[in-house]
Amino acid sequence: MRTRIGILGMGGVGGYFGGLLAKAYFESDTIEIVFIARGETQKIIAKNGLKITTEEKESIVFPTVVSNDPVIIGKLDFLICATKTYDIEESLLAIKKCITKNTVILPLYNGVDAPERISALFPENEVLQGCVYIVSMIVSPGVIRKVGPFEKLFFGSATAPLTVLNKLQSILENAKMESYLVENIEEIVWEKFIFISALASATSYLNQNIGEILESQASRSVYVALLNEITMIAAVKGLSLPADIIMQTILKLEKTPHYATSSMHRDLMAGREIELASLTKFVVNEGAKYEIETPTYQMVLDKLSSVSTS
Repeated sequence: MRTRIGILGMGGVGGYFGGLLAKAYFESDTIEIVFIARGETQKIIAKNGLKITTEEKESIVFPTVVSNDPVIIGKLDFLICATKTYDIEESLLAIKKCITKNTVILPLYNGVDAPERISALFPENEVLQGCVYIVSMIVSPGVIRKVGPFEKLFFGSATAPLTVLNKLQSILENAKMESYLVENIEEIVWEKFIFISALASATSYLNQNIGEILESQASRSVYVALLNEITMIAAVKGLSLPADIIMQTILKLEKTPHYATSSMHRDLMAGREIELASLTKFVVNEGAKYEIETPTYQMVLDKLSSVSTS
């Protein structure tokens, strides 16, 4: 029996990591990679393959199958989800016939609320926790561009059998992926969330890229205020994060290409729907739940709620 892996969401994350898998297992006898795509993206990948460009090279990869039809997609052993957070429920329900009770789901979204939301839809399934560090985006349908050196993927689970986790890790490693199976996955997902939530909120609110935020004292202070609020929530939730998490996060930002910005800011500038609910509003709601003041997050939420379509 072949192991069948579905990639749901062919954006910067799904396209890049899905592309590495498709390249590694092209014509494999044991593993099939299925791209779940629709419209123009599906047509272009079916005809010309998925093009991935980095600063060093360009490659074109073909999955075993590319479709949005559950009948053609078929039953999946693993499902890697990387759509926008506002599409979680709709995108998964559209392919629910492909998800058996044995399908293991790995969410790679920007927020931290995805596993809970997916488990509500599929209570019998193993839903892992995961996150990635990468700067990548869609250039045009079927074309993904990655910038900078980051391409780390972390995943884990407190409940999934170790045999399942090890199997997935070996599949990812064999695809030359910088993948880490970790025990303290919740802390690592929250570390990433602190990084991405503060960054998405600051870049979108200030309408500035990373370099502009780091170079302006006023902008930097907004960013640090966001970090202070979100790390306070993480602490009250009982997550054991590094004592210098704020400093670590700022250093991580300084190592990110300064001309880059967050995907939420890119979406906002392009007039697309933004992930405000998962990246900003979630923090305000958690603050209210734990009775922690989040005035900076509230300020960002108020402004972006009025300018965005979400």
